[in-house]
Amino acid sequence: MTQQAEPHAIPDGATDAASVPCCAASQRPVRNDGFGAAFCASMAALCAETVVAVTTGVFVLLAREHDGLPKAPLLAAVVALAALLLTVLISGFVTAAAVMPALALGRRAARRRYREDRAWWTAAAVPVVSAAAVLVFGAVAALGSRNVANPLNYLIWWGALTAGLLPAALAGRAAARRVRTGRAGSVTRRVVRDGLIAWLVVGALGTGAYASGLVSVYQPPRLTKQDLAGTWSDGRGGTVRLTDDGAAVADGLDNFTWDGTGKDRARDCDGSGTWTPVKDSGRVQGVSLRIGACELSRDWSLIGTKREPRIYHEIGKPGSGKRYVLTKVVKHGKGGSRDKHGKH
Repeated sequence: MTQQAEPHAIPDGATDAASVPCCAASQRPVRNDGFGAAFCASMAALCAETVVAVTTGVFVLLAREHDGLPKAPLLAAVVALAALLLTVLISGFVTAAAVMPALALGRRAARRRYREDRAWWTAAAVPVVSAAAVLVFGAVAALGSRNVANPLNYLIWWGALTAGLLPAALAGRAAARRVRTGRAGSVTRRVVRDGLIAWLVVGALGTGAYASGLVSVYQPPRLTKQDLAGTWSDGRGGTVRLTDDGAAVADGLDNFTWDGTGKDRARDCDGSGTWTPVKDSGRVQGVSLRIGACELSRDWSLIGTKREPRIYHEIGKPGSGKRYVLTKVVKHGKGGSRDKHGKH
């Protein structure tokens, strides 16, 4: 008769002892280096900087010469929302490409010198990363255009990039250190709060300046047909003379036409034709000029001031920002006349 062997009993203490290393390993806390907190804080700082800077720029540009305010509020709101989304995306790219490398460079420099990672290490790393970014993108732009920009431009880009990255880098460093030391509070929330307050302050100051009349929104000059009559010059020898009876005489005026390569080329336009004022709601907005001898047919927009009016039309691709500008020749008694440069 066979006997079945009973299984050996394992002491409870042995079971507990065997399970301790595994449990201890699974319950060991994972150290958080604060990368995510630093990334979010940096993005928030860059977004806040951009929104405040754009708002300030809008208030400044409203007082300067511009083509007019948008007449479709809904479209303007959609464009603003799209621009805000683009700002968030760009801030994420800049954080990944520049801010995080600056934080890493500052920490590494401090460790190599056996020093404590202080804020000034990060502040010193930002100009280095900015210089590297300017060199890379400057080289790419130079290769693409086959033209090297003025060295002063590179210096300006470096300074602007450094100034823009510094607050974001310091905010990212503060957020990472707060997470590593286990302190409560979110740097990102504080950055968003302070950025919102700064934006509201800028908005209130700008709105108050325009509402009080301290600054006025730019308006094109209010001219009559008689004010438009006279000689208009491009500053390089090209002129057109507009008479009170609607006749026009061009002498060396540039007539931009598309060539076979898709570029706008200028050729001299000489001859006589006609002109009429372009009106909108009874107000003169520009000049419609027709010169049959050189097939010039253009509508020119009115800008400048009543003292120094200018007319222009865009050249090149739509939205290129390039203009052909004519300035009215203003006579000053016996001293002759003067004009301003007209090609941009």
